[in-house]
Amino acid sequence: MPLTRITLREGMSDARLQQLSDLYHETLVEVFDVPPEDKFQILEALPAKALVYHPHYQTGRRDGDFILFQILAGKPRSTVVKQRLYERLAERLHAELGIHPDNLMVVIQQNGSEEWSFGRGLMFRQGVSL
Repeated sequence: MPLTRITLREGMSDARLQQLSDLYHETLVEVFDVPPEDKFQILEALPAKALVYHPHYQTGRRDGDFILFQILAGKPRSTVVKQRLYERLAERLHAELGIHPDNLMVVIQQNGSEEWSFGRGLMFRQGVSL
């Protein structure tokens, strides 16, 4: 049950944003054990002056295609699974959208199911559907 904020510079077309959203979600389903219907994303396109990042920190060279994925994950994943997500997302973004891997930053935070309510004022409980 991840919730992801995808932050990038404004200017990407609606069609390309949809491709990015779909590609990201397909990668979560493939690698991160996310059900196909569990798609919750915030796509945030900011003016260049409002998205501040170092062009070289911990990577090669970032440019205007920089994308930040902030993932709030509702269950723990192993280090191996997280590493595979980073790798697969970078592979697919490069191959399918032409976004260089240096322009990708992913931050994963975890919390428990008691921090989630999907509606009706009810706390989420694993295995219980509304």
